[in-house]
Amino acid sequence: MARSKSLNLGFLILLLCLSAEARFVVEKNSLMVVAPQDMRGKHDSAIGNFGIPQYGGSMAGTVVYPKSNSHGCDDFTESFRSKPGALPNFILIDRGECLFAKKVWNAQAAGASAVLVADDKDEPLITMDLPREDDEAAKYIQNITIPSALITQKFGEILKKAVKDGEMVNVNLDWRESVPHPDDRVEYELWTNSNDECGAKCDVLMNFLKDFKGSAQLLEQGGYSQFTPHYITWYCPKAFILSKQCKSQCINHGRYCAPDPEQDFSTGYEGKDVVIENLRQLCVFKIANENKRSWAWWDYVTDFHIRCPMKEKKYNKECADEVIKSLGLDLNKIEKCMGDPDADTDNAVLKMEQNAQIGTGSRGDVTILPTLVVNNRQYRGKLERKAVMKAICAGFEETTEPAVCLDDGIETNECLKDNGGCWQDKAANITACKDTFRGRVCECPVFDGVQFKGDGYSSCQANGPGRCRINNGGCWYGSRDNKFFSACKEFGDNKCQCPSGFKGDGTKTCEDVDECKEKKACQCPECSCKNTYGSYDCTCSGDLLYMREQDACISKSASQVRGAWFAIVVVLTVLAIVAVGGYAIYKYRLRSYMDSEIRAIMAQYMPLDNQTEVPNHSQEENHA
Repeated sequence: MARSKSLNLGFLILLLCLSAEARFVVEKNSLMVVAPQDMRGKHDSAIGNFGIPQYGGSMAGTVVYPKSNSHGCDDFTESFRSKPGALPNFILIDRGECLFAKKVWNAQAAGASAVLVADDKDEPLITMDLPREDDEAAKYIQNITIPSALITQKFGEILKKAVKDGEMVNVNLDWRESVPHPDDRVEYELWTNSNDECGAKCDVLMNFLKDFKGSAQLLEQGGYSQFTPHYITWYCPKAFILSKQCKSQCINHGRYCAPDPEQDFSTGYEGKDVVIENLRQLCVFKIANENKRSWAWWDYVTDFHIRCPMKEKKYNKECADEVIKSLGLDLNKIEKCMGDPDADTDNAVLKMEQNAQIGTGSRGDVTILPTLVVNNRQYRGKLERKAVMKAICAGFEETTEPAVCLDDGIETNECLKDNGGCWQDKAANITACKDTFRGRVCECPVFDGVQFKGDGYSSCQANGPGRCRINNGGCWYGSRDNKFFSACKEFGDNKCQCPSGFKGDGTKTCEDVDECKEKKACQCPECSCKNTYGSYDCTCSGDLLYMREQDACISKSASQVRGAWFAIVVVLTVLAIVAVGGYAIYKYRLRSYMDSEIRAIMAQYMPLDNQTEVPNHSQEENHA
């Protein structure tokens, strides 16, 4: 296993070497010094590839140079939070000794509104890039929300001298020209990947796709944007085509490759699995675009991530086909578009992707994932819905911005067409499709106080009390002779169970059990059995009567004698109860009389203070 990992790493290094001469373009914004007067003027600065640049806007602030910790590699002991009514503070930090992201993070924690990093060498501006996943800064990179920019060494020395001399240096960071905005339509592209097991960066990408889907679809449906997805692929050098690495990571005989998802050839999925799914997603976009439904790509990639994850071993063609069918896309056309991955020929779709990786005009080569390009300018900043929307909206000509750029409360109304590919019960008029500003989601609903549970795509089942009120809980039901029979149970495990007298799965079928034919009733010699819906009737020959509890026939006289004895027992029981009750009453009254006589005698011979004399009944009788 260790050898496989080292081989895979060597292969990745080789691929990186192949693109060593890639053309990088530094995305810049303008930095204007407003005061002091003798320093007024514009300077270029390189936008940091993290945080949230204020695309389409500008930010004014006062430059502050820290008295200690000038590299910003440690926590600041002083606060840079601006006072109410004052301009925001922009911290000026020296380059070196730690990662760019760590400097910006420490400055943000100290209250800075923006960060200017002064280069430590005389060179052209570079992009302050993201840290590697194993770097210390990677753990907080997604929490950086302030903008940052790199300035030249010479300009940095001028700013530091002015601040040290006690000058109040006011500057203005301007991103309004960072994204071209020539007309009322924005063209943007996202370089993405279907691999969902590549760590934190994959998680960020997948979360962005789900969160941004609604806004993207609204822009597309309104004709405000033209979106194009792209996927990076590499080729395997001819000398290594027959190697284990190329065979497991490439298709079309080494022409199109992707790294092994687990970085281990001995387990899990292979790089070629990722290439094939990337190709499928490109063809989904192509076919959907031909059908004037280009926004369906967003539904496919988000649904595939939810329904077909690698960790559940569902990252395969079968699961992908189910997603495609649920969205009403032509599966045959998509498969034809994909072609044969084993053929020793170029794939037209992937060949175009490799050509598109090479930068043109103001856009550099695409070498990292994810990469967002707006109006042919590479986006710098946090891959987050509101930040990306700000960059896209900056690409519209002034006064032509659509309402989505001004309002977060949007709905895409995807559920109006084919129920958004979600589960629904047409008979009960219930659906798992829900429109939100993030796009439609498939979630089992709460209907009439009853919670439905399931995956929201292919199944939702009523759960708990009240479930039988709604379409009989999805269970079988039937009626005959004004009697209703149901396999739905309100309580228990919510499973459908055929009622007594029936057999079946309880969901689709419950067949009447023929107790007579199966000899489950009326087994006495004198019995005659007749099956009824859900039950049975037994009759006896002659003057005999059928006793269901004993499954036996008895004579009417015996039945009458039994009835007479039962009546006698009932009468005797009633008389016994009356006698016991009468005796209890007699004892109570006798006890009460004796108590009153005793009290009278006691009062006569031992009178109490302030107690009236109690008459003696015996004396009254003698006087009489």
